[in-house]
Amino acid sequence: MKKFSLAALMSGALFGVGLAMAGMTDPRRVLGFLDVFGDFDPTLMFVFGGAVATTTLLFRFVLRRGSPVLAQSFHLSNLKHIDRRLIGGAALFGIGWGIAGYCPGPALAGLGIASVEALWFIPAMLAGILLHRLINRA
Repeated sequence: MKKFSLAALMSGALFGVGLAMAGMTDPRRVLGFLDVFGDFDPTLMFVFGGAVATTTLLFRFVLRRGSPVLAQSFHLSNLKHIDRRLIGGAALFGIGWGIAGYCPGPALAGLGIASVEALWFIPAMLAGILLHRLINRA
C-alpha cells in the first residue's frame, strides 16, 4: 500500500507542478483563454495541444500493457451513449469553469500557492460534491 500511496503522491505533485508551470492555477489566464470574443489569451492552447498530442501518441501504447504498473486492471468508462446526465454534468462543469476560472485539479494546485480564489472555490466545490451525493442517494 505504501508503494501505491507514494506513487499517487508523486503523480499528484507532478500534475500540480505541471498545472502551475502552464499557468492553469491562475484563473485570470483561464478566463482570458475562454474569452474568445474579448481579451482572448491564446497561451493555454499550448497546454491543450500538449495534452491532446500526448494522449494521441501514448494512449493506445499504454493500453497495450496487460495492466497498469500499480493496479490489477485499467478502469475505463464503459458508457456507449450520451445521456442527459452526461450533458448536464458537462454543462455544469463548463459553466462553473467559465465563472470561476478553475476546475478541480488547478484549484487544488492553487492551494499550494495560497491562491485566494482557490480558498473560496474548494469549499464551494466540496459543497457541490456533497449535494450531488445527497441528491443521488434517493
